[in-house]
Amino acid sequence: MPGKSAADRIMDAIRAVPPGQVAGYGEIARRAGLPGRARLVARLVAGNDDPALPWHRVMRSDGRIAFPPDHPHYAEQSQRLLAEGVDVKAGRVRGQRAAATLDELLWAPKGRRA
Repeated sequence: MPGKSAADRIMDAIRAVPPGQVAGYGEIARRAGLPGRARLVARLVAGNDDPALPWHRVMRSDGRIAFPPDHPHYAEQSQRLLAEGVDVKAGRVRGQRAAATLDELLWAPKGRRA
């Protein structure tokens, strides 16, 4: 993605998350070539004005929705994920493992690699 701004690379990484799957803020940053910039991802998602951006597929690394339960986006994110077949219970995505890190890909025992 040379020549693109960090924001454009992050938005492209968010758009690449398929329906029915989720990715953490840190994972989006890593996919955008910006490891360690999870807060930048969160800031860009919060300031997003593109209604087509699938922001609802971006979660905390532990699978929780980042909004507090009384926030309107909490319910909206849950509903959008449920509509895509994602198992969400009590604000947490169930049954999906976070994407493997580079260390896991390289060093995990055979049979346990992603």
